[in-house]
Amino acid sequence: MANLNGFNANEVDPIVGFDPVPEDKYIAMITASETKPTKNGSGSYLELTFDIIDGKYTGRKVWTRLNLENPNATAVKMARGELSAICRAVGVPQPQDSVQLHNLPLVIRVVCKNRDDNGQIANEIKAYESKQSITPPPPAAASSGSGNKRKAPWER
Repeated sequence: MANLNGFNANEVDPIVGFDPVPEDKYIAMITASETKPTKNGSGSYLELTFDIIDGKYTGRKVWTRLNLENPNATAVKMARGELSAICRAVGVPQPQDSVQLHNLPLVIRVVCKNRDDNGQIANEIKAYESKQSITPPPPAAASSGSGNKRKAPWER
């Protein structure tokens, strides 16, 4: 038995389950990073949390894991290539710490795949691009409004 200290579910919005986001390109930024040991303890990986910051799926999270220390040289080579793509996309070519990659917008290409462990559909990031690679929509016709256009999160 655990004491819940007077918790009242009526005062807290419930968490809603999340299905994977559809395959597409999304503007996102890294909001968390952590080095974790591999399951078998023979290496470690860098787990990066990306928050989608624009469009219908704003606020949704997508993760990737980079096997930067692993006895499998191919896994390390792939992880280092992926990290290079991330660094180039956010304009930080020589980070000393993963926190230097946080809160910088980039474009991620997300796909859906079946997980090996349970067969459920999960998101996987397949590519990283500079935010400048997105073609802006054509300018809208002049409106009679006040002209105060809301800025995107990365423009503030």
